[in-house]
Amino acid sequence: MEKFTGKAAYQGIAIGKIAEMAKADGAIEKVQVADVAAEIERLHAAKEQAMGELKALYEKALVDVGEAHADIFEVHQMMLDDDDYNESIEEIIKEQQVNAEYAVKTTGDNFAAMFASMEDEYMRGRAADVKDISSRLVTDLMGGGAGGNNFTEPVILVADDLAPSETVQLDKAMVLAFVTREGSTNSHTAILARTMNIPALVQVKVPKDVNGKMAIVDGKAGAVLIDPDEDTLAKYKKLQAEEIEKRKLLDAMKGLETVTKSGKHVHLYCNIGGVGDIGYVLENDGEGVGLFRSEFLYLQNDDYPTEEQQFQAYKQVAEILAGKQLIIRTLDIGADKQIDYFNLEKEENPALGFRAIRICLTREEIFMTQLKALLRASAYGNVAIMFPMIISKWEVERSLKLLEAAKADLRAHDVPFNENISVGIMIETPAAVFMADELAELVDFFSIGTNDLTQYTCAIDRQNQHLEKFFDAHHPAVLKAIQMTIDAGHRHNTWVGICGELGADPELTEVFVNMGIDELSMSPTSILRTRKIIRDMD
Repeated sequence: MEKFTGKAAYQGIAIGKIAEMAKADGAIEKVQVADVAAEIERLHAAKEQAMGELKALYEKALVDVGEAHADIFEVHQMMLDDDDYNESIEEIIKEQQVNAEYAVKTTGDNFAAMFASMEDEYMRGRAADVKDISSRLVTDLMGGGAGGNNFTEPVILVADDLAPSETVQLDKAMVLAFVTREGSTNSHTAILARTMNIPALVQVKVPKDVNGKMAIVDGKAGAVLIDPDEDTLAKYKKLQAEEIEKRKLLDAMKGLETVTKSGKHVHLYCNIGGVGDIGYVLENDGEGVGLFRSEFLYLQNDDYPTEEQQFQAYKQVAEILAGKQLIIRTLDIGADKQIDYFNLEKEENPALGFRAIRICLTREEIFMTQLKALLRASAYGNVAIMFPMIISKWEVERSLKLLEAAKADLRAHDVPFNENISVGIMIETPAAVFMADELAELVDFFSIGTNDLTQYTCAIDRQNQHLEKFFDAHHPAVLKAIQMTIDAGHRHNTWVGICGELGADPELTEVFVNMGIDELSMSPTSILRTRKIIRDMD
């Protein structure tokens, strides 16, 4: 038995086989082959496998995100079957007598460059599609299977690191735990693990030759045990059963009010990344959604999602919630969330750069598309709009002016929407904290994003794993900023919530309630535990 330790991003116990996250984005080695016919046969087998994966993804996407988003997988099937694309790959194999992986990567790069140079915007968007199908084909050739990451049984997923765009495409039902060799406890992978209620470890130096081996992930100890002996396996199975029993006790909290013994009510909402997460909200008895991360609609697309695509996604969640609160954050990309088709320039310090509301107010046509989709969805449920990364009044005023323009456009076309839709902003910069009184006069609610607020208050990059010992989410300055925001909001009858990771921190739940917080939004799996803490308060 081998033991490797790292940092726990989410506690819990997982037992199962390891699957290395297959990636085909790096350099592909050019290898001379003697049997060209055998290489082409390998190519055809991989193509057939990839086609099957795309069909399965289409069927899954129909259920998870609706037909508008599922269509992309049909487009990929057609591109994978394109004669010009396939002839180019085979010609490179024959003429240069090279391995199929190299031929696919070369063809993919060539075709992507060709599409990217075209004047037509739609054709330029196909560059990302070609890269996607080529990456899938290379991964299958390398033996990754199912695009590298569709599994026949639930697995412990091991990777160097995971980007938000990669995590959003995973079949969550097939992941028992995340283990990454890099990353931080504040990464999107860690946040996803908390949403899914599965163990997650980061900075674990797991060797590269562990694919398929039996392992145990101990989220509490921050350890991975590979090839455990029978006694160790029996011990952890018993601990796992005890965890399940504790979960059953928490289920007794379902259907109860979130109220202290003295009568202080607090709303418990959920943070989600897309339509596929809404089941976790219902399963854990969330009172609504306090943060719908709309950027995931952009991350899982190969081109700007249309107004109709966005409307269908927002509408679907609003309808499922059946009148419960749904707060949708407008596009928040930049920093660690990069999207190729936005063509953002490389920045020396992206956390302080072109991101979130700054992109929306610079590319207003993209913002208007989203605002109209959000307004249309408001006719089907209790939808609210939230603007991120606000630092000044003019940003809010300009955003509200664009929202009014979107309303006017919908009225002119007799499209129904909620005329009195609630609008809020995220408080996640010291500037917003200091301006809270003035900002509260403009909006209906504040939602404190503690992840970025901590980063900007303490001047520490939350994604930098080397700075984790300096990153103190409980820093007195951060807690003071939260109290200042709550007080300012209440002075202007603006309700205040927390949607950052601190919202689910059991060490701070009583602190926040005593501060006067109105709402806490968190990973769905933290709802019942937090409700119990609040109900036990005097």
